Amino acid sequence: MSNFDVIVLGSGPGGYVTAIRASQLGFKTAIIEKENLGGVCLNWGCIPTKALLKSAQVFEYLKHAGDYGLSAENVDKDFDAVVKRSRSVADGMSKGVQFLMKKNKIEVLNGYGTLQAGKKVSVKDADGKETEYSADHIIIATGARSRELPSLPQDGKKIIGYREAMTLKEQPKKMVVVGSGAIGIEFAYFYNAMGTEVTVVEYLPSIVPVEDEDISKQLERSLKKAGIKIKTSAEVTSVDTSGEGVKATVKTAKGEEILEADIVLSAVGIKTNIENIGLENVGISTDRDKILVNSYYQTNIPGYYAIGDVTPGQALAHVASAEGILCVEKIADMHVEPLDYGNIPGCTYCTPEIASVGLTEKQAKEKGLDIKVGKFPFSASGKAKAAGTPDGFVKVIFDAKYGEWLGCHMIGAGVTDMIAEAVVARKLETTGHEILKAVHPHPTMSEAVMEAVAAAYDEVIHL
Repeated sequence: MSNFDVIVLGSGPGGYVTAIRASQLGFKTAIIEKENLGGVCLNWGCIPTKALLKSAQVFEYLKHAGDYGLSAENVDKDFDAVVKRSRSVADGMSKGVQFLMKKNKIEVLNGYGTLQAGKKVSVKDADGKETEYSADHIIIATGARSRELPSLPQDGKKIIGYREAMTLKEQPKKMVVVGSGAIGIEFAYFYNAMGTEVTVVEYLPSIVPVEDEDISKQLERSLKKAGIKIKTSAEVTSVDTSGEGVKATVKTAKGEEILEADIVLSAVGIKTNIENIGLENVGISTDRDKILVNSYYQTNIPGYYAIGDVTPGQALAHVASAEGILCVEKIADMHVEPLDYGNIPGCTYCTPEIASVGLTEKQAKEKGLDIKVGKFPFSASGKAKAAGTPDGFVKVIFDAKYGEWLGCHMIGAGVTDMIAEAVVARKLETTGHEILKAVHPHPTMSEAVMEAVAAAYDEVIHL
């Protein structure tokens, strides 16, 4: 039996970051992975999708070269090459994690890990050989996968999840995307930009339903302008795959209709990977598909911890990483404070991009807060106009009495990079007036943040 100070089960952005921080703190560390280092995020999620989206964006730029006084003739795409580039980017990132494991002297245990009582983990390798390891601290970071609905059983061919959507051999002529969260919207944008006829079906009244209502409305306008069909307050009740393509029965307020397509992409959320990992062997408590933990990610059983998608926090890569770091720093008796889940940024990488943090206007009003709201459109931004990306705006929400920055919501080019200003400012309890007096460079997209704040305080210059 090999003994470690820390064993991490799962090597996604939660797991591998946790392992590295544990090693930095002097813990003898091992990490268990059944597939590729980097987990879903690096191999089948965040990174390869951004590579696909970049290809789509470049393709769109080339098709609109004339808008910039340029000429690009016979512009076309090679769908297979686009997919291969995405896989190449993912492979490179996974190899980067392998390097980090070696650099930080972390032992990588390849195989399927199952928790055992007494602070042990059994690992079954590809040959079926099982080896038991022990550690003082075992951290569960097994992540999640595409959730399946009874009306949308995935067959991997005609009804697919995000994983298959990244590696299709042929580009579909028609696609129905069910669900308009980040995953659904990003794939809808990608396939539409590549030339597929895309219809998005959303159960709730608005797309990207977790976002501020103004953001949802603007994105719907932008996507429709790009040729994407959108059906809200709609539900796919059944899918017929018996023919050459698929026929999806969609129930709306107007009645039922049948959408014909080559492929249906199910993007209706995620399902945590907590089955068959030995939780019942140890007696670890779960509720509604999540492992229950305290503010420092300790489960109800001493020596066992859980971070990332398997816990009740937001299912985001950066959240998993932050939780893992906090978890091992607490184990090392460092002074740490619980994560502020109210200050977690969310990003969607379609075109235009979406980024947000904090309360929406509706949430602030529901809390009974007296608020100031400011909005600045990119159509009034010199940088956005020069770049040919005038769609979108920055919206800010402040507490009228104390000047606290309650929320920030952006839609436009590059806003996923801009949102960090609001996150840091909120962390430092920066007021609206302080943002106003912090000189922003010109001409930049970031000026729109300052201008939106100015609009909230009736001091806006360029509107």
